[in-house]
Amino acid sequence: MNYLAHAFLSFNDAGILAGNMISDFVKGKKKFDLPEQIQKGILLHRKIDTYTDDHLANKELKLIFRPHYGLYSSPIMDVLFDHFLASDENIFSEDALKQFTAETYEKLDEYQDHFPERFARMFPYMKSQDWLYHYRTMEGVWNSLGGLSRRAKYLGETSTAFALFEENYETLRAGYNEFFPELREMAFSAYQEIIGRENA
Repeated sequence: MNYLAHAFLSFNDAGILAGNMISDFVKGKKKFDLPEQIQKGILLHRKIDTYTDDHLANKELKLIFRPHYGLYSSPIMDVLFDHFLASDENIFSEDALKQFTAETYEKLDEYQDHFPERFARMFPYMKSQDWLYHYRTMEGVWNSLGGLSRRAKYLGETSTAFALFEENYETLRAGYNEFFPELREMAFSAYQEIIGRENA
């Protein structure tokens, strides 16, 4: 999952949110230099990613992109799942999404001293351009895929990915509808387990 899903699956817990959002930028033992709640957010992020990678619906959807993008099919699907979450009217109205993204940036502001360098450079753009909200729009998906192309050393173009996204929109949305409720349930159970360790 990409940034919006990881934010949503932090369950309004600011420390967990910070760890969930920076996890991909924290390597090896460096996580142990961070506050305990952020470490727990990193752990939750990695549980979410493992579950996502192993889920049958996700594996099937990645086949749409694999002939063109190989292993990069996974980060492409992460972006697309964020689009379907952002536009899921059972979770977010347009106004509710705007409010959620504003609150997310506000919570993250409090943790900037703990941001890894790469995330620290990226966060002002995420906030000022409201990336989390713009996953809702087709332009936002186009821009997110383009950003992925710029950051990934061997990815190259993503215009084909966007065309495949448009061509297979209903299939992809059906896969999201099958997958995301199960992910949400798993993530909440994992969150409760991780947080419960404080009192063990």
